[in-house]
Amino acid sequence: MPKFKVQKSVEISTSVEKAYESVRDFQQWNAWSPWVIAEPDCVLDYAEDGSRYSWDGKIIGSGQMEVLEELPGNYIRYKLKFLKPWKSESDVSFLFKPQGDKVELTWTMNGSLPWFMFFLKSLMTAAIGMDYERGLNMLKDHLETGEVPSKLDFLGISEFQGMKYLGIRSRCAISEIGPKMEADFACMASWLQQEEIEIEGKPFAIYHDFQIAKGATEFTCCIPLANLGLPLPEGMILEEIPSCKSYQIRHTGPYRHLGNAWSAGMMHVRAKVFRQDRKVPTFEIYESDPKTTPEKDIVTMLHFPSN
Repeated sequence: MPKFKVQKSVEISTSVEKAYESVRDFQQWNAWSPWVIAEPDCVLDYAEDGSRYSWDGKIIGSGQMEVLEELPGNYIRYKLKFLKPWKSESDVSFLFKPQGDKVELTWTMNGSLPWFMFFLKSLMTAAIGMDYERGLNMLKDHLETGEVPSKLDFLGISEFQGMKYLGIRSRCAISEIGPKMEADFACMASWLQQEEIEIEGKPFAIYHDFQIAKGATEFTCCIPLANLGLPLPEGMILEEIPSCKSYQIRHTGPYRHLGNAWSAGMMHVRAKVFRQDRKVPTFEIYESDPKTTPEKDIVTMLHFPSN
């Protein structure tokens, strides 16, 4: 069976004891689990002695995790069993390392895929790695502030009215999306201001390609414009996103947690909650102005075109 290893770390401003307690208590996982956030009403069951817990959902599948070995304040080892959508077992561990007044927390999985899924090894390794990063970032907020500012509302399928837009199409590493988008939007805003052209709606981004295994993505930063009678600067385009039906997910919280909404959307596709229309790219609309809106109240609407 094809084996794989995933390992991710985060530095958290808390004590080793507090970090250990939060990870060891399965009932605290609900606050920062990168999977439960996609299906908060899934069934969760906890062993009375706290050594094991299980989950069962239509979106996230089913499985269980059991503590195998632990040294308080140092490490915890688990046996992870997936039952649905396919059966597999993995060894999972958390290592806690003091770093002054902080703790370095390392989350590791050693697992294997069913033999008939050997061709998905690179994709699965990258995908689980992204899940671990999302979980560790939420755990960091949970321990440092007492809450996780990431809320998902699954709004279902609605009609989206198409629109024309001014855009810049770019390709970069997934880890560089934020800075690249900021630069592209600033470039367009500067040109529009120079030409005294008013923005006619909320900015958004279209995702044309998302290569998880390669860690790369291609997207267009967009500013709505009905018509433009001027020649465009090099690198800018004027195009249109068509009217379509879309499955909508509203994310409330800082952009650093926006991956929770995208991951949840793809889980809903795999669970056949809706059928994605691959002819129209996915896109996200920035409903809030981050310059005037508190981080925890920033709203982003994700659209998954459907048919």
